[in-house]
Amino acid sequence: MYAIFKDGGHQYKAEVDTELYVNLRDVQPNEEIVFDQVLLVSGEDGVKVGQPTVPGAKVVAEVLCKFAGPKLVVRWFYRRKDSRKKIGHRQKYIKVKVKEIVAG
Repeated sequence: MYAIFKDGGHQYKAEVDTELYVNLRDVQPNEEIVFDQVLLVSGEDGVKVGQPTVPGAKVVAEVLCKFAGPKLVVRWFYRRKDSRKKIGHRQKYIKVKVKEIVAG
């Protein structure tokens, strides 16, 4: 059984006992988080496709930890202007483990 849900402009494929990296939010480790914008649920009874979401479906996950992703280095260079700029960025994520998928 798997589900595809939407969170913060991204879509994720969730299966039970898989770990996902979602955008940072104000939660603590070992808390439960519920994703209720489920777009598709596939199980023994077939596939349910939402228009746009499946009513009553949700994905329940447990927050494992907060962490920062890999460092991205961005450089700008303009020719013949003696102009260079270098900045870095690390996106913040939370790691969640899917505990349950409710088909709705």
